[in-house]
Amino acid sequence: MIVRLSKSLCVWLIMILLMSVLVLQSRARADLALSRQVAETAMEDTSGWPLPPAGPAAAKNKLIVYVAEDLRNGGVLGVGSGVCEAAESIGWQCRVFDLGSLDVKREAIFSEVFELEPDGVVLGGLDAHASLRYLERFKDAAIPIVGWHVAPFPGVVEGTPIAVNIATDSKDVARVAAHYVIADSGGKASVILFTDSRFAIALKKSDIMAEIIQSCEGCEVLEILDVSLDSVNVQMPDVINALIGKYGERWNYSLGINDLYYDSSVTSLVLAGNDPGGPPFNISAGDGSPSAFLRIRSDSYQKATVPEPLLFHGWQLVDELNRIFSNKPPSGYVTPPHIVTRKNIWPKDEGLNLFDIKNNYREHYSRSWSGNQ
Repeated sequence: MIVRLSKSLCVWLIMILLMSVLVLQSRARADLALSRQVAETAMEDTSGWPLPPAGPAAAKNKLIVYVAEDLRNGGVLGVGSGVCEAAESIGWQCRVFDLGSLDVKREAIFSEVFELEPDGVVLGGLDAHASLRYLERFKDAAIPIVGWHVAPFPGVVEGTPIAVNIATDSKDVARVAAHYVIADSGGKASVILFTDSRFAIALKKSDIMAEIIQSCEGCEVLEILDVSLDSVNVQMPDVINALIGKYGERWNYSLGINDLYYDSSVTSLVLAGNDPGGPPFNISAGDGSPSAFLRIRSDSYQKATVPEPLLFHGWQLVDELNRIFSNKPPSGYVTPPHIVTRKNIWPKDEGLNLFDIKNNYREHYSRSWSGNQ
């Protein structure tokens, strides 16, 4: 049966179709404009960042211990450096223990830490809930615990003895990383996501990034790969080779929950003939490692990272412990996300290759701890 449409109905259908196309194009432009706005805001200079609220004067003669999940992780290492730097400034002793991401070491190390009878404990990169059985003894002994990246979100970690978790909100980190990819690609990103299912914060980041990329009309998530951070040096070369073979030039962006994925990707990309400054463009939603900054600065196999202000977070952890020692509530301060690219990376001659914000937080904390607020 042949249905003949009138000329006016044909014109009407064509108009509807054109209007639909225009609406979709307008929505795509609006989405791209939003991504560009989010990315540009996150790349602004850090000298204007607000300072945390002043706290109590320094408690005297304290011993604190930093328990690191794995000091091979640049974020965990950088925070530990900040903790000990701040401890020296406030007049406390600081000890560091490294778990090396090895479950067989946890009981022995936490027992050794407990036997030191510290005044406070700082956890770096551990999963709060997975570590509960090691932390109960500190709770029973009224030894306060604070942490960095021990839960997906900053603040009190419910159901644990951890008084406060310090981190840039993982939702915001994931959001700006994904929007940067959309903006940089002009709304045409085909993305591989790298995550580590052992950590709640990693899964939350990758879920948010995937959702934002998939909401982009011209973008797609090719795969979400679960690669453990403590085995990237073993797994990533084969993973990269397999992805190149499967997707070829279609794969133009990577989003990882940590820079470590790209540390172990470079050799495979070089051998495959990929241009250092070309696709796939690698972007990390944390933590900002020295090797990542080297790659970004030289435009070589990494385009951007959303780093944590590691040294500043170390100082904030010490300040939060000091508040607890004085029976004061947490500061409630949360750092905003910041994107580092080749365009806004700090001058090469500034010494330590870490993202360090420029709002004079050291002087601020030192004044606060001295009582001169």
